[in-house]
Amino acid sequence: MKTRIARSASLVVAFGALLWTTGPVRGQAGAKNGEWPTYGGDLAHTRYAPLDQISAANFSNLEVAWRFKTQNLGPRPEFNFESTPLMVNGKVFSTAGTRRDVVALDGATGELIWMHSEREGPRGAAAPRQLSGRGLAYWTDGREERILYVTPGYRLVALDANTGRPVPSFGRDGIVDLKLEFDQELDLVKAPVGLHSTPIVAKSVVIVGAAFETGANPKSRSNVKGAVRGYDARTGKRLWLFRTIPQLGEFGNDTWEKDSWRYTGNTGVWAQISVDEELGIAYLPVELPTHDYYGGERPGNTLFSESLVAVDLQTGQRKWHYQLVHHGIWDMDIPCAPILADITANGRMIKAVAQPSKQGFLYVFDRVTGEPIWPIVERPAPKGDVPGEWYSPTQPFPTKPPAYDRQGLSVDDLIDFTPELRAEAMKAIARYKIGPLFTPPVVSRAEGPIATLAMAAQAPATNWPGGSYDPETHTLYVGSQSAVAVMGLVPPPPGIDVRYHQGTVLTGARTSGGSGATAGAEGGGAVQSLDVQGLPLIKPPYGRISAIDLDKGEIRWQVANGETPDRIRNHPALKGMSIPRTGRPGIIGTLVTKTLVIAGEPGFGPTPSGQRGSMLRAYDKASGREVGAVYMPAPQTGSPMTYMLNGKQYLVVAISGGNYPGELLAFKVAE
Repeated sequence: MKTRIARSASLVVAFGALLWTTGPVRGQAGAKNGEWPTYGGDLAHTRYAPLDQISAANFSNLEVAWRFKTQNLGPRPEFNFESTPLMVNGKVFSTAGTRRDVVALDGATGELIWMHSEREGPRGAAAPRQLSGRGLAYWTDGREERILYVTPGYRLVALDANTGRPVPSFGRDGIVDLKLEFDQELDLVKAPVGLHSTPIVAKSVVIVGAAFETGANPKSRSNVKGAVRGYDARTGKRLWLFRTIPQLGEFGNDTWEKDSWRYTGNTGVWAQISVDEELGIAYLPVELPTHDYYGGERPGNTLFSESLVAVDLQTGQRKWHYQLVHHGIWDMDIPCAPILADITANGRMIKAVAQPSKQGFLYVFDRVTGEPIWPIVERPAPKGDVPGEWYSPTQPFPTKPPAYDRQGLSVDDLIDFTPELRAEAMKAIARYKIGPLFTPPVVSRAEGPIATLAMAAQAPATNWPGGSYDPETHTLYVGSQSAVAVMGLVPPPPGIDVRYHQGTVLTGARTSGGSGATAGAEGGGAVQSLDVQGLPLIKPPYGRISAIDLDKGEIRWQVANGETPDRIRNHPALKGMSIPRTGRPGIIGTLVTKTLVIAGEPGFGPTPSGQRGSMLRAYDKASGREVGAVYMPAPQTGSPMTYMLNGKQYLVVAISGGNYPGELLAFKVAE
């Protein structure tokens, strides 16, 4: 099936109508009973709610039901509020503020019911994962109700969901120190380990991953080793630990050459984890080992880095794994939750797991056996010339579905509004290396190549928000961006025992990340901006949403998400030209309901009223046609969720950015 960006309402409607043939839902999936009890709506991370009070007919006229401002939580305001709240029994729960406080709000009014705060002193100040994080978890056995979350200082806290008080029978006075029982000695204050993502709770097992400092410029080839642990939700007792770097005698240890497993760290699970309770399996998306761009100190394929690993929920024992990238040197951490979906493919019903990725591939497996639903083939990968580096001769390429965003960089990707702009873009990249996906980084030289330019790597196609899934139509929705990253290597400062750091040498001056670089906390690294007269180096779309048929492994539709920025629309070089919506690059998460796909725009941009802010948009889930939009004073920075309470549907999203501190914004149908 030919994949394309939808260019007009009529074409999109026709396209969708041809494809929209599905059967009834098989079994219950998505958020149940009008609630939103876990980060992804359910343990499968479908981000789906079968609600339709908010619809195409009224979306543009939604009114603000309530708002909760967070600027007074913590010692300073937060401007990157990434939480997805929960709603259970009429209460909305969220982390918020720079100290990662926990709040319980009235779901109808947003009124504060209780607030819990942990003041962690030097331990919190030294944490590699700061701010409010992505949210929290809810557990009940039918009698007790608990909220569980991980503090910036890496402690697991259990709170009474009705009062906000720590549960004294859990751990020590409601707290489990996650720097203990980690099967390695750690400095309880300064060890660089933490977590942004939420715990996940299934069958009274709380599963917690680990995250570290960003990996572009490690201070040493050694670091804290990643591991995933399961805890008893009642007592806080550790039940199991799964090592993501296999030790001597363990499966996968032989993939670490020259005994690099002994000192290498990272390989954490900083993304969300998913669980199939019926199968009793948890699905772990694993990141890179220490150093995102140079692997000379860790030769080999290095399991279980950049692997999807299925483990037993009760014991943590590995059931199967699949490595998506061999010996990663591109910062292609698996960044988001695997999505569990029951599909009909190849003539049979399959319990599947679908993994969106930074590289713009959707990897789809049988979640029982780990076998790919469609062949994933090993293809030769470009070999680099960085001294001391170890290169995998092949990399895995899914045959279906096709990549849902652009990968690598070619001349065809460059800006093409006019021949003159294309010529300038060609000149701009002349001293850089370009190529297909998996083109490796280079040692940066002023005479060239300065660095490798690539999309869907260090500048990820999909990041931590991941996707959503509609169990009615077996369609997966995923937001992505096209942005160019700059991957060069330079010698590190003195006293660091790695051979290279991420950086570029420009006109004789060494820079870490280059001019205009921005550092991301997870999955971003240092990204240098190359432009042409202030326009993006590449042609649009810059941000999109894709609908992928999981029964067929085909893309149903794609639409540009985000209005064309004024700097493009009003650029002098484009005067008199009709520029279609370009979409905007950035990180966005989607929500799917009975009829809609809902997503905000990344970054501030043009709004119909001319006010500074951004839009929350609704698309017809069958066709991709935009059917409504509502104004927000700041961009979406957390993923949206929805719930029903007292006969009304609410739509809640975390917003922030620029000088606008974090806020929960709740919409409902106008009365």
